[in-house]
Amino acid sequence: MILIRDRRDTDAFAQVFAHFAPRVKGFLMKSGTDATTAEECAQDVMTTLWRKAHQFDPSRASVATWIFTIARNRRIDMLRRERRPEPEELTWGPEPEPEQSQVMEIQEESARLVEAIAALPHTQRSLIEQAYFGDMTQSEIAKLTGLPLGTIKSRLRLALERLRHAMK
Repeated sequence: MILIRDRRDTDAFAQVFAHFAPRVKGFLMKSGTDATTAEECAQDVMTTLWRKAHQFDPSRASVATWIFTIARNRRIDMLRRERRPEPEELTWGPEPEPEQSQVMEIQEESARLVEAIAALPHTQRSLIEQAYFGDMTQSEIAKLTGLPLGTIKSRLRLALERLRHAMK
């Protein structure tokens, strides 16, 4: 693994591949993955090993531990993708008009939300606007503002808590 990491040695990679790819596939199959998916995932794990070899640190983990950690994470990613809900069926044609009482409730709630957002301190209000109206991730906001990610998360959490109380 050191030769792969330091010299990008293809012969060393071939040896590591020959040794670990079947074991990774077996590991994935034992965890309930079908053979074809396990094969694809094992290939992906070995590709990741090649691309991220520079991250291998023998003082932190053995080669086997490092590879099987990658495999475990890939398996988790696969499970998450499988469990994603399908989009709801699209309806065709015009949707029925909401009742007037529902329209009034929505308008009143929207007005209360606008007031609650306006009442937030500027630092929290601007973060809410960027995150929810600007469709930015917390990491993107941190890069844009220069603030630490933890600060962004804390301010957003506090802002959402204030909005929750205001909307009760």
